Amino acid sequence: MAFNIYDTHTLLVAVESLSPVSSFLRDRYFPTNDATDVFSTTDVLVEYKDGNKKLAPFVAPRKGGVTILRKGYTVDRYTPPRIAPKRALTIDDLTRKGFGEALFSKLTPAERQTALLLKDFDEMGESITRREEAMAAETLLTNGCVMKHIADDASEGEDMSIQFYKGSSNPAVYTPKTDWDKAGADILGDIFVVAEMLAAKGLPASDLLVSPDVGDAILHDETILKLLDNRNVNVGGIDPQQLPAGVTKIARLNAKGHVVDVLQYSASYTDDKDKDCHFIPSGKAILTAPGCGRTLYGAVSQLEQSDGVFHTYVGRRIPKYYSDVPSNTREVYLTSRPLIIPNHKNSWYVINAINAQD
Repeated sequence: MAFNIYDTHTLLVAVESLSPVSSFLRDRYFPTNDATDVFSTTDVLVEYKDGNKKLAPFVAPRKGGVTILRKGYTVDRYTPPRIAPKRALTIDDLTRKGFGEALFSKLTPAERQTALLLKDFDEMGESITRREEAMAAETLLTNGCVMKHIADDASEGEDMSIQFYKGSSNPAVYTPKTDWDKAGADILGDIFVVAEMLAAKGLPASDLLVSPDVGDAILHDETILKLLDNRNVNVGGIDPQQLPAGVTKIARLNAKGHVVDVLQYSASYTDDKDKDCHFIPSGKAILTAPGCGRTLYGAVSQLEQSDGVFHTYVGRRIPKYYSDVPSNTREVYLTSRPLIIPNHKNSWYVINAINAQD
C-alpha cells in the first residue's frame, strides 16, 4: 500500500510531533490527563462532589463501628465547542518563495508542499492554543465561558455559554473595601479573607494571579513595604522570578499564615474584533492553586475524502485534508473540541483589586 502523507492517521502523527506552544493558564491551572480527560464521545460528563470535613467518630470498645454515609454528587453533561481553523494551499503557493526561505531556493514544489503543510499545522495549532488560553482566562474570571460559533460569516455567529454555578451572578467574586492602589488599602487582609473562604471549602490558595497594574500596586503598597523591611516580621519577600509565557513571580506574601506567590501575567492576545486584550484584565487578581481544574477534549467526527465515510477520532488535535481538483486547491483543517472546567464548584476567587466596577 502506497504511503499517503495526507491520510488522517499519518497527519495525526505529524501534528502530535510538533512542539506545543506554552500556555501558562491552561497548563498550570487546567492540565489534561490523556488517560481520563480525552473522551471518545462528543459529550463529556463531569462529576462534582462537595467537600466533606467531618471527623471520624469515636467508637465504644464493644461496638464494631459507626456508619458514615457517602455524600452525594452531581453529574453535569457538557458538549465541548468545536474549534477548526483551516488553510488553503494553491498552485501559486508551490511556486512562490516562502517566508524565511532562501531567495534562490532549490526546493521542488513537492518539497515546498510538505514544508507548507507542517508550517500550516504548526500555526493553526498555535491559534487553537491561544484560544484555549483565552478560554482558561475567561473561566477563571467569570466561572464560565462564552463561545461564538461561526458558520460562514466570521462577523456573525451564535453564542453558546457555559457557567459553573447556579443563579444569575458569579458567587466567587470579592471586592475589597478600598482599592489596592489607594491609601488605606489592606491587601494582606483582603488576601487572608479570600484564602479563608477557600479554606472553609477545603480548597488550597497558593497562587495570586494579578494583572500588571495590580502587581505594581502590591509592590508599592506602603504597609507591605514597611513589613518587608522589618526583619522581625516574616510576611514574605520580593522574589522576582521569570516563568514561561510572560509570567513573572514578583513576590511571596504571608497573609496571616496563608503563604501565596504573586504571579504577574502580562501576556495578551488579539480577539475576534482585532482588539488587543490581556488575558488578565486591568484591575483583576485571582486567588487559587495549581491544578484547580482540567481541560477536557471531546471526540471529533469528520467526513474523510479518501472513502466518503464519517470517522470519529480521539485526541487533542485532529487534522483533516481536502482537495478540490478543478480549482487546483488543497485545504487542511485542524480541529479540537476543548472544554475548560473547575475540579470543584468555585475553586478560585476573583478579586476586584483596582477600580472595581462589578
